[in-house]
Amino acid sequence: MEYRYLGRSGLKVSTLTMGTMTFGGAGKFAAVGKTDVADARRLIDLCLDAGINLIDTANVYSNGMSEEIIGEVLGGKRKNDVLIASKARMKVGPGPNDEGLSRHHLIRECERSLKRLNTDVIDIYFLHEWDGRTPLEETMAALDALVAQGKVRYVGCSNFSGWHIMKALGIAERHNHPRFITQQIHYTLEAREAEYELLPVSVDQGLGVMVWSPLAGGLLSGKYSRDQETARQLSGWHEPPIRDEDRLWRIVDALNSIAKERNVSSAQIALAWLLGRPAVSTLVIGGRNEAQFKDNIAAASLALSEDERKRLDAVSLPPVIYPYWHQQATAHRSFGEADLVLDRTSPRS
Repeated sequence: MEYRYLGRSGLKVSTLTMGTMTFGGAGKFAAVGKTDVADARRLIDLCLDAGINLIDTANVYSNGMSEEIIGEVLGGKRKNDVLIASKARMKVGPGPNDEGLSRHHLIRECERSLKRLNTDVIDIYFLHEWDGRTPLEETMAALDALVAQGKVRYVGCSNFSGWHIMKALGIAERHNHPRFITQQIHYTLEAREAEYELLPVSVDQGLGVMVWSPLAGGLLSGKYSRDQETARQLSGWHEPPIRDEDRLWRIVDALNSIAKERNVSSAQIALAWLLGRPAVSTLVIGGRNEAQFKDNIAAASLALSEDERKRLDAVSLPPVIYPYWHQQATAHRSFGEADLVLDRTSPRS
């Protein structure tokens, strides 16, 4: 297992992170999985034995059951020095303050998560989603308080836009608050929108990138074709949205072709492609059983050739939208490292 620094922090994380959205199976999350304590124990042991050192969860997963299961399995002990990441922002109750990024909500939910996780500290605490109605100064001050109190070690954001991230970083610098060390985003061969702003921001500002749902909810696993729907879709789970089905299946065809040539799964090819992208630190992998985890874990040691990457890039490139097409036509000779994430000009002189 390879370990990478998470952004500009000194924290090293495995290139694969164990995702636990399948733990619990309560409410809408039953559509994703129903892993109980016994099965979770086996899966966690499998991941730790493979060298994974980060477990990702959230307060909203199965109404807190995911955190409770992790807390019970780990028993309050940092087995093999495992790191825990959790999140808050989403609606967790009927009250007016049961969602958002207010000081009230964040501090209360962090304390509840600590109790469920049976631990004194959360290693990485994420703002799970943007909240445009709460002053960002209040949110960043709340994170500062949690770090100062020793309840949180590092902070990050998830599902923010580029300007949201830059505003938060500016406030953190101005007030000497803890800075985001990472963002957690959706990014796959099928969904490459992150290359417009989110990956360039990470390169420029030194943020690590954790990728959630790196197989697009199973669509890139190699198990599904044009005439089949994924298990999640059949059960009513509609993330991520697919806007161009023909393009999706062309990507799947390319994955399947390379996988067949390499005698590995399509899922491994899709994950290996992501691990070679700029700023990507770790991929959050989930699964309902040991076979799925074992297959995904094998991707950590798979290296794609330049030709294989070109084939995958060619079938999945996103359109160059404004202002990037104008910049690439007139300013490409002055591009920096962050600009090159989306660069379509080759060769340059």
